[in-house]
Amino acid sequence: MNSKITLFFLLSICSFSMSAQVWKTYPYTPTTTPSSQISFSTDEGRHTLEPVEWWYTSGHFTGTTSGKEYSYMLTYFYYPVSVLTLNFDGFRILNVTDEATGEFYQDTQPLTYSTLSTTGLDIGASLFPSGSEYWRNTLDNNSNPIPFQYELSASSSSVSLNFELNTTKRPLILGDDGYFEQGLANYTYYYSQTANTLTGSFSLNGATPETVLGTAWIDRQYGNFNPFTGEKYEWFSLQLDNGTDLNLWNIFTADRTIPNDAKYKIMSAYVDDSNQYTISDFEIERLEYFVTPDNQKRYSKKWRLTSTSKNIDLTITANHTDSEVNITQLSFRFFEGSVSVSGTINGTTVSGVGFAELLHDYENPDVSITSPSGGVYNTSNPITWTVNNPDDGRPLLYDLEYSTDNSNYTSIATGLTNPSYIWDGSGITNGESVWFKVTSYSVDNTLKSEVISSSSSSATLSAVNFDKNDVMVYPNPVENDMILNFQSILTGSTIKIMDINGRVLSTKKTDNSLVQKINTQFLSQGLYFLQVNSDNFHQVIKFVKK
Repeated sequence: MNSKITLFFLLSICSFSMSAQVWKTYPYTPTTTPSSQISFSTDEGRHTLEPVEWWYTSGHFTGTTSGKEYSYMLTYFYYPVSVLTLNFDGFRILNVTDEATGEFYQDTQPLTYSTLSTTGLDIGASLFPSGSEYWRNTLDNNSNPIPFQYELSASSSSVSLNFELNTTKRPLILGDDGYFEQGLANYTYYYSQTANTLTGSFSLNGATPETVLGTAWIDRQYGNFNPFTGEKYEWFSLQLDNGTDLNLWNIFTADRTIPNDAKYKIMSAYVDDSNQYTISDFEIERLEYFVTPDNQKRYSKKWRLTSTSKNIDLTITANHTDSEVNITQLSFRFFEGSVSVSGTINGTTVSGVGFAELLHDYENPDVSITSPSGGVYNTSNPITWTVNNPDDGRPLLYDLEYSTDNSNYTSIATGLTNPSYIWDGSGITNGESVWFKVTSYSVDNTLKSEVISSSSSSATLSAVNFDKNDVMVYPNPVENDMILNFQSILTGSTIKIMDINGRVLSTKKTDNSLVQKINTQFLSQGLYFLQVNSDNFHQVIKFVKK
């Protein structure tokens, strides 16, 4: 994010802060339908009946002297754990990224809470083995909390930050009332403060603290949904320059699917001070992936977000690929980093910034060829394969090749989207050995694998009953009717039209004639196959519909 964008967001947020904000008071209960289950300041504090809870803030800031730009994430978890036989209340995660160089400063420590208010935001954290931090409401001259204004202080061996955050937009209440079911069997209470001015100081590697200005996002979540043990997800917070802010999730089941269900797909939006909504009719398409340096994790890094009902079409791009958090005490890794946004809403161009939190990672495709099998390749049957580790977030393309020596391979088809293909055997002769290779890959070719049929096997795959001289086909390409001239009458035969993925589009029984007419007017333009079958005759003919 360059300085002009930073300045734009600061000015935008300042304009919100100068408008009438009648909600900036305690107590405050948002007006929602159904009635809000969130109230301030009570729900800024600890909920003693909920097993998991976290206080999260992320954002972007710029040094007023150096002009350097940084992003940050700070989270306090309430999640009791035992580490080295010691009992802790949870963890603190602190990340800072130099946006120009991508250098990532990450620190995670177990903690106990010296202060954890149940009536408002007042967190005092004692880190292990040492260190004290806080995140709390700013107090007025009478020691009363100032509504929606906060101060926080956190540090590691590399960074030290002291920020003041001032919420400038009405809180976004997720799920309309702040409560929703999440994943297979969990629930969560959730709200976001999507726009906050950030002021304060920041120090890197022990340097003299520098005054900084920026913007921040605050998230609050509590319930029994547990990111450390539950279903994996990809989450985004987006702040757009038209004033819209988006909070969205895709949650994956244990078998890596994303059901078309509000428990697994949820997007809440702040449109303006009077308009918020929550929907599940949106799609996230993964456009690019990356592999961590140790080759252990694979994450998505570029996405397309679309919603027909809200006329949204946005591209989200991770700014860096080395922002992986590693909680060694839990053997738990995930990606958390800044993103840039561009696209349109209601046809109007927008841009913005945000964060991505990626707990779902990807695998290279694991593919097996299922046909031909048994040592015989018959051109009347499609070549098929199956993906043993399907993933809704990783659609695949396929390249199909053949070889007669299991060494030199020739392309049959590329960029297939379905795991099936009918080939007429061009280039091989009857009885010749043939091997097939399927290369499977993600849209950006990062996630990739290949498999060869009967690899290291003595079995041979041979073409059977393949003789192009048995039938004459014309015209080809065809516009209306296709004529088939046979050398002998075939009784009890069928002629099928199939698409390139092996789907049967029409079936016709032959009559006692050497000439058969096939209507193709119902077909759209493209490549197709005629499959002729009888008791003693099998042939596949490729043709093109004009």
